[in-house]
Amino acid sequence: MRLSSSNFAVSARGRYNWRVTTLPETFVPHRWVAPLLALGALVLVPWTLVLAYRLPARHTSEHWDLAWVGFDTALAIALGLTGWSIARRSPWATSAAAVAATLLLCDAWFDIVLASSRGEVLEAVLEAALVEIPLAIFLVWLARHCEQTVAAVIATLHRRR
Repeated sequence: MRLSSSNFAVSARGRYNWRVTTLPETFVPHRWVAPLLALGALVLVPWTLVLAYRLPARHTSEHWDLAWVGFDTALAIALGLTGWSIARRSPWATSAAAVAATLLLCDAWFDIVLASSRGEVLEAVLEAALVEIPLAIFLVWLARHCEQTVAAVIATLHRRR
C-alpha cells in the first residue's frame, strides 16, 4: 500500500496526525502481547547472568569475516530501504528507519567492544561518535517524524514539476 498526500491528515492546529502511518485506529493489541514481552525481558535477566559467568573472555571464530560482511550488508540494505521507502511514500518508512538505527547502534557497540588494539578502539570510538550514533539518532528522529518527512518530500517533488 502506498501512501498519497491525502493520507497525511492535518489537524486544525496545522500539525500532522502522526497516527495515520503507524497503526490503524481500529487496531487493538491482544491482552497477552505486553505480558509476553515483559516475561521475555524478565527471562533474559538470569540468562544474561548465566552467559556472563559461562562465556569465555576470548573466543575465535571460523567465519569472522562473513559475520561482519553480512552485518554490514544488512546495514547497507536497511539504509537503502529507508531512503527508498521515504521516496516511495511507503508506510514501511518508519520501520525501515527504526531497523537501520538499531543496526547502526549494534554496529557501534560491537566495533568498540571487539576492537583488539588501542588503535582499533580509537577508530571504533571515533566512527561511533562521529558517524554511527549521530546517524542512528537522526534515523530515530526520522522514524518518529516520518510522516512530516514524507510530506516534505512530496511537497518538494510537486514544486519541481
